[in-house]
Amino acid sequence: MKPHLKIISAIAAGSLLIPVLFTPISAATNAATTSKPVVKTIAGMPPVADPDNLYSETRADQFNPVVKDDLERVYVPNLRSNDVSVIDPTTLKVVDRFKVGRAPQHIVPSWDLRTLWVANNAERGNDGSLTPVDPRTGKPGKAVPVDDPYNMYFSPDGQSAIVVAEAKHRLDFRDPKTLKLQYSIEVPKCGGINHGDFSIDGRYAIFTCEFEGSIAKIDLVNKSVTGYLKLVLPKTRFKDTVTSPNPLETEICTASKGMPQDIRISPNGKLFYVADMESDGVHLIDGETFKEVGFVATGVAAHGLYPSRDAKSLYVANRGSHNIHGKRKGPGSVTVIDFSSNKVVANWTVPGGGSPDMGNVSNDGKWLWLSGRFDDMVYRFDTASGKVDSIKVGQEPHGLTVWPQPGRYSLGHTGNMR
Repeated sequence: MKPHLKIISAIAAGSLLIPVLFTPISAATNAATTSKPVVKTIAGMPPVADPDNLYSETRADQFNPVVKDDLERVYVPNLRSNDVSVIDPTTLKVVDRFKVGRAPQHIVPSWDLRTLWVANNAERGNDGSLTPVDPRTGKPGKAVPVDDPYNMYFSPDGQSAIVVAEAKHRLDFRDPKTLKLQYSIEVPKCGGINHGDFSIDGRYAIFTCEFEGSIAKIDLVNKSVTGYLKLVLPKTRFKDTVTSPNPLETEICTASKGMPQDIRISPNGKLFYVADMESDGVHLIDGETFKEVGFVATGVAAHGLYPSRDAKSLYVANRGSHNIHGKRKGPGSVTVIDFSSNKVVANWTVPGGGSPDMGNVSNDGKWLWLSGRFDDMVYRFDTASGKVDSIKVGQEPHGLTVWPQPGRYSLGHTGNMR
C-alpha cells in the first residue's frame, strides 16, 4: 500500500517542475509569531521554509505531488555485477534485477524527482554512463554516455546536474535533462572527489577529497574553488578487529591522513558533518569560516550520513574496515548522533558482522536502509530499536536509494532532499 502523500503545490517552469514553498497553516502562524529571519537564497532556488531546520520539508508527510504514482522500491546498484537489484520494502524481497553500465556506484534522484539516475562510472575506464530509471515503472531506459560519473548532484536552482568525475578531479555541470555539458570546475587538489552537500542558501558546496584527507569548498555563484581544508586526525582510532562497539578497542592512529566520505549539513545550516573512514568518526566543519570545530568518534570506518525524518538525529553508517576492500562480516555498525548536542545516543551492530555503507531513510522514517558493501547484502535497521533485517542482493552493493522520499526537490546523491 502506498503511503498517504501530503501534497505540495508545484508550478512548471521551462522543462523543469519547480516546487513552490509549502507551509502548513500552523507553521506559517508559528513563523509569523517568532519572526524568524528569512534566508536569502541564490536566484532560482526554492525558499527555505524554516531557517532553523532546512529539512523541514522532508518530514514524513511532505510529498511532492509528482511522486504520487511512483512505486515504493529500494534500488540497489551492485558495483561488481554491473546491475541493479530492486527490493519491495513491504515484503523485503528482490522483485527485479536489471543490467546497467560498468561499475554502478549510486542511484541518484533527479532535482525534479522524475528520474532515478544510475551512475555507472566504469572504474576509471572511458565508457562511463548514466542509466535513467522511471520511478513509476521501476524500469531502466537507454544509458547516456557520460565521462566518469562516480556520483551526481544538482545545483540548488535545478539548472545543472553536477557529475562528480572522481578520477578526473573535476565537477562537470550538465543540462539536467539532456546531460549536455555546460561547464566544468577543475578541483586539482581534491584527489578522490566524491561526496558533497550545499549551504543553506545555495551559495556554495563542500565536497570531500577521499584520497587527500581534505575537503574542498566550491563557490557556486562564481564557479570556482574557494579553498581546501586538511582534516585533523584523532590520536587514536578503533581496531578493525573489534567485535562490539561498546566498549570499543582502540589503537594509535598511524594513518598520515584521513579518508573523508559522505558529508551532510546540519538542520540549522551552520555545520557540515564529514564522515571519515580513517578517523572512525565525524568531523564538524563551520561552513562559513571553513574551519574544523569538532570531532565525534562513532565506529570503525565512518562512511554514510543520513538525517532522521524529524531532523533530530544523524545516522552514521560505519563500514567496519579501514580498507577500501574490506573483509566480510566485519565490525560494521550504525551510530546515532543527536543534532542538538552532537553527542552519540545509540550504536547499533549488525548481528554476526557486516559492512553498512550508503543508503537512506524510509519515507516514514521508521527504517534506515543501507547497502552491505563487503557482504553482498542490504540491511534494514529499525530506527526505534536498531533491529536489523538482511536481504541478499548482487555483488558489492553501494549507494542505494529508497523511493519515493518526502521533499520538494533533490540535490542528488542517494536522495539529499530539501
